[in-house]
Amino acid sequence: MFCWFCWGLGFGFVLRSRRGGIEGLVRKCRAIDRLMKQLLLRFIRACNRRFAGRTVVVIGDSHCEVFGHDYFRIKFPFTRFDVRAIHGATASGLENPNSKTRAGNYFEEAALSAAFRGTPVILMLGEVDTGFVIWYRANKYAASVDLMMETAVKNYTKLIKHVSERCSAIVISTPLPTISDDNDWGDISNQRKAVTASQVDRTALTIRFNSEIEKHCSILNVPYINLDRESIGVDGLISKALTHSDPSNHHYNPLAHAKVITPHLRRALRRYQ
Repeated sequence: MFCWFCWGLGFGFVLRSRRGGIEGLVRKCRAIDRLMKQLLLRFIRACNRRFAGRTVVVIGDSHCEVFGHDYFRIKFPFTRFDVRAIHGATASGLENPNSKTRAGNYFEEAALSAAFRGTPVILMLGEVDTGFVIWYRANKYAASVDLMMETAVKNYTKLIKHVSERCSAIVISTPLPTISDDNDWGDISNQRKAVTASQVDRTALTIRFNSEIEKHCSILNVPYINLDRESIGVDGLISKALTHSDPSNHHYNPLAHAKVITPHLRRALRRYQ
């Protein structure tokens, strides 16, 4: 009713306008549409803050910030997603207390706080590993990519085990690489120039990494959401529907990513109700 009232006011305002012609009317209508969307989102956020009866903690790298998108508030109106992201966090560095991000300690503390409240914990980590760190370390230490991946898998599995022992863990697959071979702009692309592995090779490694983590989650009886099949396009690389509109942004399109995650997450959360 409130929305119809606002639209009525806006339409009346447009009708009373005598200047600007059709273009002016179009601009005013677009402005009213933007205002209505902003008001609706504010209402949804306020309702979520007020009525959310369950908190779900999300830990991982910057990709897990997708859970801050309003789409999750719409689809999970009674759930608050507490995102604990560390940009640049890696599975490879979890066991290193002197790592730049110190993600291991931070994630352990987040899991402990979640266990205290009895809330589910979502883990989504590994993109920095499969897209850069594993390749970089293999070259730096003259070791095989398989060996470096094994280290990352071992560290990540250990974290998943610790979290699952304390609370209700859910693991979401590592996003596929979005940085194309000819992409040489943007901060992330510049930081990863030392790695010459093609997007095809990085994608194959990511799928292998996800497959290994899925196997370990099965052993640990932890729900694993593998989005690889839904994320791959006809060319075997990341689907264009998931790529960000900003070519310098290596994250998925937030809304598209949220829509892919939601049905799987709904089923996984039912397990802990």
